[in-house]
Amino acid sequence: MRERSHELVGIFVNCGRMDKGLKGAKALKQYIAKALLEALGEREAESVAYGLLEDLFEIDRTAVLTDAPLELVEEEWDELWDAVEQLKKHVPLQHVTGVAPFFNRKFIVTPETLVPRPETEELVQLILEENQGDLFNVLDIGTGTGCIPITLDLEMPHCDAFAVDISEKALFVARRNAVYLDAAVEFEQMDVLKDALPFQQTFDVIVSNPPYICEREKADMHENVLKYDPHLALFVPDDAPLLFYKRIADLAMDHLNDGGKLYFEINEAYGKETKAMLEEKGFEEVRIVRDLNGKDRIVRAER
Repeated sequence: MRERSHELVGIFVNCGRMDKGLKGAKALKQYIAKALLEALGEREAESVAYGLLEDLFEIDRTAVLTDAPLELVEEEWDELWDAVEQLKKHVPLQHVTGVAPFFNRKFIVTPETLVPRPETEELVQLILEENQGDLFNVLDIGTGTGCIPITLDLEMPHCDAFAVDISEKALFVARRNAVYLDAAVEFEQMDVLKDALPFQQTFDVIVSNPPYICEREKADMHENVLKYDPHLALFVPDDAPLLFYKRIADLAMDHLNDGGKLYFEINEAYGKETKAMLEEKGFEEVRIVRDLNGKDRIVRAER
């Protein structure tokens, strides 16, 4: 290990220059966690330290627990130092490393895309459980990183996946993820509130995790979300909490096959309202599904 590397790690923990004893992944994880302790607290510092090593250098938990030898070059130590400094300033790990986990895969994320969340994994899992067998078409509206259609394409061999987003920058990221993960998804730009669908076919599944947070809810949100996630993907006017759901429901009525299914990730405060709206528009088998935290998180319906 180069001399400068030891100096950098010494800076991490504010305890001076490191000796030559820091040779393994376990020791490095411990020093990173200690460096982040004051900013993040013990539990989060431990979790972030593990995630940082895996995302930057593919040093996984097994390597840490077995204290595998380190093989980092000087440039990687510099990268690690920069990452720790950002994390100490409360920049989210996913924005520091540029990747986020989703369904046991890593997706590229940028400031133009919403970081995939565990609740959306539950949405995808429900779609997988309810749609097995024959070839079918799926459309994701407001795709962001592309995590939903890419995952469905990779998990279901008989799926043809399509996706739209208003942001060309988000679509650039989604296409990169599809190439990186070897998924076949057709992406197109679309303003869902104004434009017609750019695809000719009808669909067996339409899914969307649209903006659903009211402006008045900003005061209750974590600063990291407000500062680093794109507001275009988050917020709706206070007087129109179902703005996107109503429009997408109308599109679904026109573009779902008979018996086709519609899936929404929702604001927990508007589950009953979303369900009632879909029933009024003629959807059947409308059901609210709670997430692992017991909150109303998904509404599914059939045409």
